Amino acid sequence: MSATYILGISAYYHDSAAALIRDGKIVAAAQQERFTRKKHDPDFPAEAIEYCLEEAGISVTDIDHVVFYDKPFVKFERLLETYLSYAPKGFRSFIAAMPVWLKDKLYLKTTLKRELAKLGDCKQSELPELMFAEHHQSHAASAFFFSPYEKAVVLCLDGVGEWATTSAWMGEGNRLTPLWEIDFPHSLGLLYSAFTYFTGFKVNSGEYKLMGLAPYGQPVYVDLILDNLIDLKADGTFRLDMSYFNYCTGLTMTNDKFADLFGGPARTSETEITQREMDLAASIQKVTEIVVMRLAQTLQKETGAEYLCLAGGVALNCVSNGIVLRDGPFKDIWIQPAAGDAGGALGAASVVWHHYKDGPREVDNKNDLMSGAYLGPKFSPQGIKKELDAYGAVYQQLPDAELFPRVAQILADENVVGMAQGRMEFGPRALGGRSIIGDPRSPKMQSVMNLKIKYRESFRPFAPAVLAERVSDYFVQDRPSPYMLLVAPVVEEQRIAMTEEQEQLFGIEKLNVPRSRLPAVTHVDYSARIQTVHKETNPYFHSILSEFNQMTECGVLVNTSFNVRGEPIVMTADDAYRCFMRTEMDYLIIDNFLLAKTDQPAWEGTDNWKDEFELD
Repeated sequence: MSATYILGISAYYHDSAAALIRDGKIVAAAQQERFTRKKHDPDFPAEAIEYCLEEAGISVTDIDHVVFYDKPFVKFERLLETYLSYAPKGFRSFIAAMPVWLKDKLYLKTTLKRELAKLGDCKQSELPELMFAEHHQSHAASAFFFSPYEKAVVLCLDGVGEWATTSAWMGEGNRLTPLWEIDFPHSLGLLYSAFTYFTGFKVNSGEYKLMGLAPYGQPVYVDLILDNLIDLKADGTFRLDMSYFNYCTGLTMTNDKFADLFGGPARTSETEITQREMDLAASIQKVTEIVVMRLAQTLQKETGAEYLCLAGGVALNCVSNGIVLRDGPFKDIWIQPAAGDAGGALGAASVVWHHYKDGPREVDNKNDLMSGAYLGPKFSPQGIKKELDAYGAVYQQLPDAELFPRVAQILADENVVGMAQGRMEFGPRALGGRSIIGDPRSPKMQSVMNLKIKYRESFRPFAPAVLAERVSDYFVQDRPSPYMLLVAPVVEEQRIAMTEEQEQLFGIEKLNVPRSRLPAVTHVDYSARIQTVHKETNPYFHSILSEFNQMTECGVLVNTSFNVRGEPIVMTADDAYRCFMRTEMDYLIIDNFLLAKTDQPAWEGTDNWKDEFELD
């Protein structure tokens, strides 16, 4: 019996992606931005699809089904209803949105068929069947069908799909059953995005900056938010007071009434971050945690489920996730690593396999089905050599036994290393496939990486990558966290107590006070966003960590994504070398190739990235 290939696509909003499954198992998945180098690229994911087909060794016409991750007609209906219900206030927004919808989105079936035929160099009549899943159904499927669980309740939280902004599902075997939903405009994701906008960050990409800023502030606005902006019930369901928001009718997220509530206008991007922004970040983060926890408790009470799966953009709030895991009612939780719209491509494909084809699903309640999220392109030695030689790069090609201890020593000497190896990660996090790594014991590492490598705000925290077998030695965490989606406290034994004088510090002043023996990865509230590194899914990174552990008795490294601000994570050897040469990184490893910055020929572009990249 021949294999069944299903291609999932997400596109035309943000974070376009493609995912290919064969008989329900993932062959490949990747975001379009990595190929085009346009951050959050929303366009048709032609290159991502080509990669997936290449990985499987098939062509477009070999695919059985193509499925899109949401239903454009239903979304269009929501837009029209919204504009009509707020008329005439929404006219400017309506005028701005309509040309795009009338050109591409409304006739999406035609657009998709045209693009796929072009990609496959075939007639439209030769294309596979084209199907459409619902947005939140795609999210829920990405969370449940690839989780380790035979049975679990699923919570999806994002900005908005077609109508749903929050939805609950029951997953069992190869079936997902919808339980209930909260509809637009009442959205926890859009509430969080409103504060992202108001504090001067970019909506749909700056939300994680707001989360990183929160520990520097005090949650002084929590009551103001709960009394005015959101009517939160005991069961976690909610409604927003839309008189404070502008996203239904205008081209901004908040309005003057919102600004008056918080004592002044929104912060302008790139201006100084004040205590107000820090306190706003702390407050909306706290409200988010309250809402998510109440919803989780209600779902457990209603269903009796032992396990919870999460997806949607809000599921990338790893602080909230950590609280639900530690203090919530579930035995365990699992979060889809590509929780945002990119993961919708994977979810949509699995909906067709399980619901439409009645395809089976095999789980063991222990291991998920994501292969560590290493689902993107990998290198070939010949390809690396060719791309490096084109730059006249100076490198050594070393066997593993020589490379790993050498890199461990380089790291122990406080050097910053760019690491590109194996298959690229699917989702927003770098998990040791395309990462920048450093020594977490170094007190200067956070500021060096932020200001000289990443060219971004100094307050942004870095994540620890820790040997899975040693996670409890450093963090209050007793289980795997392979996708960097859980925040946990640093254990008491690793902490450094603050002096009375230090306790009095406010805001960014807290930044330079070492909180633990791992200052580069310990946030100001003694927390850390953990990635556990496993020999089974990433033997290369695990080996480097093991060598570093043997050399220093420290089983942790700093891990941040291999990119600079405003640019997607690197994908190719060419991307990696260019980023390496245009920043102040010390060493680069691409699979078994080792490069030292001091050995390289002078870079013929500008001196460094700061002159070239566009600020968020």
